[in-house]
Amino acid sequence: MILVIAEQKDGKLNRATWEAIAAAQQLSAGSVPVKVAVLGEGVSGVAGELAAADVAEVLTVDQPVLGRYTADAFVHAAAALVTAQAPAHVLLAHTYQTRDFVPGLAARLDRALVTDVIAIKSAAGQAAFARPMFQGKLVADVVLEGPAPHLVTVQIGAFRADAVRKGSTAAPVSVAAIAVDPSVVRQAPESPFQEAKQAVDLSQAERIVAVGRGIKAQENIAVAQQLAGAFGAELAASRPICDNGWLPMERQIGSSGQTVAPKLYVAIGISGAIQHLVGMKGSRTIVAINKDAEAPIFEIADYGITGDLFEVAPALITELKK
Repeated sequence: MILVIAEQKDGKLNRATWEAIAAAQQLSAGSVPVKVAVLGEGVSGVAGELAAADVAEVLTVDQPVLGRYTADAFVHAAAALVTAQAPAHVLLAHTYQTRDFVPGLAARLDRALVTDVIAIKSAAGQAAFARPMFQGKLVADVVLEGPAPHLVTVQIGAFRADAVRKGSTAAPVSVAAIAVDPSVVRQAPESPFQEAKQAVDLSQAERIVAVGRGIKAQENIAVAQQLAGAFGAELAASRPICDNGWLPMERQIGSSGQTVAPKLYVAIGISGAIQHLVGMKGSRTIVAINKDAEAPIFEIADYGITGDLFEVAPALITELKK
């Protein structure tokens, strides 16, 4: 059996969970049951949403102590659940929250963990998990050793959420008999990742307009902002823009920033360095605007416009406003 641990906040499912389910279904190859578990408080609505997937069962761990995320409570609950279910693999989306508690979960269970997986292969009859290394310059195929379960986190955008097989009927939803004593929590829970007032989780955006060095000056960011507004998109940037302080660091996309997979990704003035591409190549539709016809970004773009962004962007804004 393969167990997917879903992620939700305040009753809203993190859409990266669907990508983890798609990965689990691929790993199962239709021959191994897939179950999905959701942890939190008041998660029946989320469980009902997950039941639309072609899975054997949806499990809920509904406890007040899980209402506000803490690594202590989630490690305790997930460890008890995994021990009770005894899956061969545990899959999760590689989100901020997962990065926080899953290493502790692996240590608690004393089991192997591979993170940021971008593909699942077969090696000598065993599952091999491909993951980038050295900021995406190399990809390693990892075969996990030791007893099950093996823990796997999948990179956002590496698996398509729309590839999830849906069931002909809703999957059964069950309450897992897992109790979490509040005394296990040694932390004062706070809202994570809100260091800046304008902090944003770009991984949840359906449309993104990203700007690179081609914008030339900070005052020209307004052009990208207007284009993002016309698309109803979030504004993001490549690393040089954030390093210069033209946009806050939480807007950075790439190997040292956020990984995203929106339905639409518009890259303006971005050449397409590998460090940036690894953060957005999973986008469903990529539109690139760059005056350099040889820019690497065009190699992965679905639509490319070779031209001056200061001419192309205003024209697009005009058309979108019509």
